[in-house]
Amino acid sequence: MIEAHHDPRLLVQVLHRRPLRYTAGADPSLDRPAHVRAASSLVRVGDFMLAIQDDAHFVALIDPDSWEVRAITLPPGPGGKRQFDELRGARALKLDLEACVVVPEASGATLIAFGSGSTPQRERVLVMRNITTPAPDIRLVEATALYAAFRAPAFAGSELNLEGAVLLPSGETLRLFQRGNGAPRGELQPVDATCDIAWPDLAAYLADPATASPPPLQAITRYHLGLLDGARLTFTDATLCPGGVLYCAAAERSPNAVDDGEVAGSAIGLLPPAGAPRYAPIVDLDGELLPLKVEGLLLDEHDPTLVFLVADADDPLVPSELLTARLIGPWFDQG
Repeated sequence: MIEAHHDPRLLVQVLHRRPLRYTAGADPSLDRPAHVRAASSLVRVGDFMLAIQDDAHFVALIDPDSWEVRAITLPPGPGGKRQFDELRGARALKLDLEACVVVPEASGATLIAFGSGSTPQRERVLVMRNITTPAPDIRLVEATALYAAFRAPAFAGSELNLEGAVLLPSGETLRLFQRGNGAPRGELQPVDATCDIAWPDLAAYLADPATASPPPLQAITRYHLGLLDGARLTFTDATLCPGGVLYCAAAERSPNAVDDGEVAGSAIGLLPPAGAPRYAPIVDLDGELLPLKVEGLLLDEHDPTLVFLVADADDPLVPSELLTARLIGPWFDQG
C-alpha cells in the first residue's frame, strides 16, 4: 500500500466556476436536458475539451475560446430515454460512464470511455471516432469479459468502480484508476488502485469482444490517498502531467460504490514515477475548502499550472460546473 501525504507547500485555488449549459438548450425529442449532468471525466480532443456524463447519454464538447457547449448524442437506452435518475425511477439503467481517454489512431483521435462496472449493467465501453464532426462514429461495446478481469480482488477490492484512465507516454499502455468508495464485502475492503493494460490488446478486444481475449491486468498498485474532514479521499480521474500523473480525488461519505454520499471536498495529487504521492485540497480564493465532488481534470495545453476541472452536483436538476484552478507551489519539482 502506497501512502499519499498532504504537502502544505501545495495549493489548488479555484479562479472561475462556470455552469455547463448546452448552447442549443434542451431538446425533448432527443430527451436532452438544457445542461450537462453528472460530468465525470474530462479530456482534450483537438481544440476542444470533452466531458462524459454518468447518467445522461450525451457527451459535452466544450469550446475553451467561447465556452460554448455542444451535445454529442449517444444511442438511447430502454424506452428511447437518454436521462436516468432517481426522479425518473430509472437510475439503475444508466451507462455510468466514469473514465475516458483519447488515443491516437491512424484515422485520428479516438475516445474510449469506460462504464464504472459498479453493477453488471455498467460494463459497457464507448468507442467514438470522428469526434468533432457532424456525424461521429459511435459504438457501445458490451465488455463482460473485460470487466470480469477488472473485478480481480487485487485491483477492485470489495467493489469495482472505474473512475480514471490515462494513456502513458509510450502510447502502448493504458493506466486505469479504481475508486475505493465501496462497501466491505466479507473479508474484502474497498481499495484505491491502479492497473496497466496493453492498449493494442484492448483495441483488438473492443473490435471483436466475442472472440478476442481481454488484456491481462499488470502492475496493480494500491494507494491510501489521505483524508479530508475525516472522509477518505478516493480516485475520481487522472491526466498526464510533467513528471508523472496528476489525479483528482473526492472525499465522499459513500455507503457503497453505487449510492452518493455527503461530500466534504476534493483534492488534486501527483503520482510521481517514484516515491509517495503528494496532494492538496481544492480551495476557493479565500483558501476555504470547497465542498465539491470534482470528477475530472485536464491540464492547460500551454501552462501546466492551470487546470480545468469538472464537478458533479449529484443532482439531475443542477448543471455540472467547469472550474478553472491554479496549481501553486512546487508541484512538478523533481527535487
